[in-house]
Amino acid sequence: MFNGIREDIRSVFDRDPAARNSLEVLLTYPGLHALLFHRLAHWCWQHGMKLLARLISTFSRWATGIEIHPGARIGRRFFIDHGMGVVIGETAEVGDDVTLYHSVTLGGTSWNKGKRHPTLEDGVVVGAGAKVLGPILVGKGARIGSNSVVTKEVPAGATVVGIPGRIVAKATSPAEKQREEMAKKIGFEAYGVTNDMPDPVAQAIRSLLDHMHAVDTKIDRMCGALREQGIRGCDEKLPELNDADFDAVDGADAGPDMAHEPAAEPVASKARAASPDGKPQP
Repeated sequence: MFNGIREDIRSVFDRDPAARNSLEVLLTYPGLHALLFHRLAHWCWQHGMKLLARLISTFSRWATGIEIHPGARIGRRFFIDHGMGVVIGETAEVGDDVTLYHSVTLGGTSWNKGKRHPTLEDGVVVGAGAKVLGPILVGKGARIGSNSVVTKEVPAGATVVGIPGRIVAKATSPAEKQREEMAKKIGFEAYGVTNDMPDPVAQAIRSLLDHMHAVDTKIDRMCGALREQGIRGCDEKLPELNDADFDAVDGADAGPDMAHEPAAEPVASKARAASPDGKPQP
């Protein structure tokens, strides 16, 4: 029993950087308290002391804000972060190394007896506010996004987002692949441009990426035509972007510097200078 408690405490350190020492975790983490109460209540439930098990479960809910039915099966190194509002139903099954955040519900979709709550395999992470409903299987290592509502089985290793929950898949269509390539080129990790997330901001970003791809293609054609004329003004590579390029600039500091910067040389002038015979190009 004490080995199990030590293992549960160690799992907190593995998944919560705010944890400082074992005593603090043991005394102040409601997720750990709810788990320890559940271990006791589940033992009573299995040995026929169901009223006592329900009393322990009810006290745990009152003390921690986390409701775990004593009939639920919980694996090793289970971690509930923050915990307030978590509900786990009677026939739910949770594997090893599973993490739940606050306001998660592992609930049922019917009043029938028998299996009616989900099964979470090893390593599953369920984000804050997510609802996993019905006797479905969430595969090993799957991720459920915050506030998602999942009512269908989730394959191992998949990530599910949205209402209803949809699997966020790799880009498959030419347009999606084109957007991914453009996003990588400009240094933007395109979480928000997947078609599985109906977000107006994501739609705007998709439109911008499509526009940038069209501009890029047109510039490539123009540069190809200039090279055929012997003009080499397009040989230099574009500068790479990094995080510092997007830092906010203090207007008071930026103003004087910008005032003393020399004006950029027009593109047409560069083209004339690069002409092999020195004559102006049309």
